[in-house]
Amino acid sequence: MCRNIRQLHNFEPPATSDEVRAAALQYVRKVSGSTKPSQANQAAFDEAVEAVAQATQHLLEHLTTVAPPKNREEEAVKARARAQARYGAA
Repeated sequence: MCRNIRQLHNFEPPATSDEVRAAALQYVRKVSGSTKPSQANQAAFDEAVEAVAQATQHLLEHLTTVAPPKNREEEAVKARARAQARYGAA
């Protein structure tokens, strides 16, 4: 799957519609193999992004968990530490 798609479930505050749409856009780009579709394919591309975003939002609204919500800032710090360990100093 695309490395740029982030986990959106079980965060406090919940994922925004912009985050959901960004994930949908990344997914459609990955599946279609293009970051910018031709004019002939633009409508289909946009429809696919909208459909994936709606499906993602529906999924997020209906998932349940007993785990406490994760803090976005704490998770970002952990991700930066993992990247630092993996890739070294920037």
